[in-house]
Amino acid sequence: MELIEQRYATHPGDIPRMDTAELRERYLVEDLFVPGEARAVYTHHDRVVLVGIAPTGEPLALKGFPEIRSEEFFEHREAGIVNVGGAGAVDVDGTTYELAHGACLYIGRGASTVTFSSGAAADARFYVFSAPAHASHPTTLVGPGEGNVRELGDPLTSNRRTLNQYIHEGGVQSCQVVMGVTTLHPGSMWNTMPAHTHDRRTECYLYFDLPEEARVIHLLGRPDETRHMTVADQQAVISPSWSVHSGVGTSAYSFVWAMAGENKSFDDMDTFPVSEMR
Repeated sequence: MELIEQRYATHPGDIPRMDTAELRERYLVEDLFVPGEARAVYTHHDRVVLVGIAPTGEPLALKGFPEIRSEEFFEHREAGIVNVGGAGAVDVDGTTYELAHGACLYIGRGASTVTFSSGAAADARFYVFSAPAHASHPTTLVGPGEGNVRELGDPLTSNRRTLNQYIHEGGVQSCQVVMGVTTLHPGSMWNTMPAHTHDRRTECYLYFDLPEEARVIHLLGRPDETRHMTVADQQAVISPSWSVHSGVGTSAYSFVWAMAGENKSFDDMDTFPVSEMR
């Protein structure tokens, strides 16, 4: 990797004038996973970098970019990584971590050589969410479902879901990254209701385990000026701090949620009743 796509920060007042194409261009990351490649997007909202790594035959290394002014990617950054594909492994400075589907690996500031590889099926897909870090925390692996589990929602409102907190205040420690995976139960399609914002953090969603023909209708924008995007499997959405982030699918699915910004408090959010949204 030598180049990184840049997405510049936007103002909430920009949303009303945007058509569908511009909304998708600014906030949706469609082609993050390309077999045999590592692709990256740098959003100037809280300096977050998203990377999709899809190794096939040879391992892929995560190196530095001119845009972040570092020799190595983790020179002054940290990252949470979730495998949203088949079995794979991440090697961090000579130590190998096996990641099953849905497992989460935290890599702290100062890691030097980091490579990603797939198992025999060559279908591992590593989603990397990275933010600047001021200190180093140890590399830590958490297996799927082994984080702090919270059961949320109700079948009667079609939003019964299991939330796994992996990198957070009471779990894997980081400088500012907070990360986990939410899985909708069969028959449930709504995520994150009531919708919320948190002006102190940028949050990104990566939808996965979505059938090929299914889609998620993702809501974004200010609560009183919402828009939507139609999102497919293994696509990511960038949500600035002023934007709601919620959605409903045509089937059940999972998504990686990850945040960076002012604090690491999962419950620091400003909710909006559906009756007040427009």
